[in-house]
Amino acid sequence: MKTVINYSVLPNGERIAYQEREGGDIPFVLIHGNMTSSVHWDIVIERLDPKFKVYAVDMRGFGHSSYHQRIESIRDFSEDIKAWADEIGLRNFICMGWSTGGAVGMQLAADHPGYISQLLLLASASTRGYAFYAALEDGLPDVNKRFTSLEEIKQDIVRTIPIQNAYDEKNKGFLEAVWNAAIYRKKQPERDRYDRYLEDMLTQRNLAEVYHALNTFNISPEYNGLTEGTNQVKDIMIPVAVLYGEEDMVVLRQMTEEILEDFGGRAEAFALKGCGHSPLIDDPDQLLSAIEGFLQKVGV
Repeated sequence: MKTVINYSVLPNGERIAYQEREGGDIPFVLIHGNMTSSVHWDIVIERLDPKFKVYAVDMRGFGHSSYHQRIESIRDFSEDIKAWADEIGLRNFICMGWSTGGAVGMQLAADHPGYISQLLLLASASTRGYAFYAALEDGLPDVNKRFTSLEEIKQDIVRTIPIQNAYDEKNKGFLEAVWNAAIYRKKQPERDRYDRYLEDMLTQRNLAEVYHALNTFNISPEYNGLTEGTNQVKDIMIPVAVLYGEEDMVVLRQMTEEILEDFGGRAEAFALKGCGHSPLIDDPDQLLSAIEGFLQKVGV
């Protein structure tokens, strides 16, 4: 099925790029994670059932989308998605968010009932955010020293500075080594696909801001060590699937358990065996089976 890239200019002046797959009549929106864009959804776009009308959005500061105004929170992304949906007349859509995209999907669902009909959280950031810590001398995180500001995150010598330097220097070899160590630990994409992914990573213009947004995100009823929870998770009353890789080294099992605890039994967990942070590459068959199983169960 053919996929085209379209653009939508939002009321805030940002130009949002999105892939649109031809055919289908059930809208299904894909929200990517950090260090990626809609490009990284390619296998899912190729293989989702033809009954779905698939849209994959490049968030502000990623891919082909603009970055005129600096983002300060996860809500900045979710408001962009809402405005984009308004611009193209989209309502009552299935949404799947991967990693950071999961937090964006949760914020959108909490703030704007009636937009998302079913929410799938793939290797998602927690309802309590994703903590960023200063480093000890051995490079391990100092859990007693959590970053509190964007400026602190910009000076982080473990993640922010090395990755940003790789972006600035277009050092795809370094990025590939990082992804092989943390994400593609057991299986890597085929070479041509991997090269597209690496080239796409270089488009990101908001690395430190995304880290800060994740660090401060908290829609749970709990204090997360930095911010008080808004408890907006209680407002998400649609069917929710939590799909997690059993071997994920980025979003740890504790974060998945936080999501399930905060939803209070309203979310269903799907363990993806043998998968890390990218089930899209590790085992797309298993991932697609879990997606289809959940949607069939809720009547889609």
